[in-house]
Amino acid sequence: MMRNTMLGFAALALAACQSAPEAPQSAALEPASNPVAVPAALDPAAVSPGSAIMDQSVTITPPAKGVPAKYAAFSGMWAGRLEGTSEAKVAVQTISPNGKVTVTFAWGIVGDNNPGEAAGAGKIVGTTLKLGRLPNGADVSLMMLPDGTLAATYMLAGQTYTGVFIRQ
Repeated sequence: MMRNTMLGFAALALAACQSAPEAPQSAALEPASNPVAVPAALDPAAVSPGSAIMDQSVTITPPAKGVPAKYAAFSGMWAGRLEGTSEAKVAVQTISPNGKVTVTFAWGIVGDNNPGEAAGAGKIVGTTLKLGRLPNGADVSLMMLPDGTLAATYMLAGQTYTGVFIRQ
């Protein structure tokens, strides 16, 4: 149900992006007497200021043969929304046979916390990946659900934010 809701929100967001009006091309050729900034919502190259931005250099190393399948399932790039609004991404970059992982976690605006990204480490115990505390003070855990999605819990400044992450 939550996954379908998230997909519905994604479809609405996509439709909103596709229906944005385009500026007439002739206006771009005429000199501007009063320059006006183009709103970010109309600029396809702009990223929403509240978005989670993952560094493009982040790489995923496929798990080695000795890594148990239940741990290997966490490998990869995941994205979702906390409380349906705050974009977040996690790259599970490496996984060792004992369940230790290295990750990069990116978050959008969460509560009064600005967007950011942090490299870190964690450990998988059972079906849950618990990250070490992030530099912004957040505690993050990701539980593998039977449908192959991750139930995310992000705790920051006494507040708990939850959401479902889907493999990208």
